Amino acid sequence: EKAVKMKNFLGFNKLDLRINTPDDEWVFKEEPHSSRRQEILRKYPEIKRLMGYDPSIAYIVTAEVLVQILVCWMLRDANWSTIFILAYCFGGVLNHSLGSAIHEIGHNLAFGHSRPWANRLLSIWCNLPIVAPMAISYKKYHQDHHRYLGEENQDVDIPTRLESFLFRHPITKILWLAVHPIIHAIRPFYKSPKPLTGWELINTACQMTFNGLILYFLGIKSLTYLLAGTLLALGFHPLAGHFISEHYLFHGKQATTSYYGPLNFILFNVGYHIEHHDFPYIPYNRLPEVRKIAAEYYDHPYHTSWVKVLWDFVFDSNMGPHARGVGYRKDEIKEH
Repeated sequence: EKAVKMKNFLGFNKLDLRINTPDDEWVFKEEPHSSRRQEILRKYPEIKRLMGYDPSIAYIVTAEVLVQILVCWMLRDANWSTIFILAYCFGGVLNHSLGSAIHEIGHNLAFGHSRPWANRLLSIWCNLPIVAPMAISYKKYHQDHHRYLGEENQDVDIPTRLESFLFRHPITKILWLAVHPIIHAIRPFYKSPKPLTGWELINTACQMTFNGLILYFLGIKSLTYLLAGTLLALGFHPLAGHFISEHYLFHGKQATTSYYGPLNFILFNVGYHIEHHDFPYIPYNRLPEVRKIAAEYYDHPYHTSWVKVLWDFVFDSNMGPHARGVGYRKDEIKEH
């Protein structure tokens, strides 16, 4: 029997509609995956056995960090064109993978909720080749993205109204994508600022020490390789299509959209995004099993190409930062 589609999950609207209608026409009652989660678990309680953690991710990310350090040593005297080509095609891919691992570890999925310190230390280790200290801050703000998905002010992944206004033309949208890692990094601090924590200071101290060691022993080219990889691969890069594919309204009013394609292998199944928001405490390598068990709940439009996502985002006038999904119009919400 076909599952009932959740009203909240199919009830998002584009940010520009939110901007152009009065505030009193909008209400945020709950994030759109909450009622889905409850219904799916009622029907398929066996999904609970998939919850937990998987420490094997620690071995994968350690290999990635060590490879990046080795490549830094190999490139210490390389020419600049080699530095930037490898940063885009190789180093940036590894750094983006490490960024996705930080997302996974931020949900305590490496060592479990009983060992938060171990998860934080591993995320700081993952952070090292990325150059900018972000692992601990990311975890802090990402919790709100799940808790308030679609609430304009508290979901810091939602672009600001200024972004929505400025980046509408294909050329400006390409520019927005290119600088997206910088915008994405600083947006939380002015949109929904939170007090600085001791762990963030530890993260920053470890990162600055690592950056200094790379600079001192291997030189500016090696540090540039790492930084350029981060900025390029999180910006105008095929892997960065996942930032757009997840919650922009390509498919009607669908709050979250999954991507099922080969690049999930590199980014720890971040494309299984409906599944992840439904069950954020299931490790990445078990998310495909969720889709198999509760197949009718994942019978929604999905993406198969992040390159196509980026192409459509840039050249479709209906897409852009203004097309990020937000919820909800009062007249479209009904009680469950």
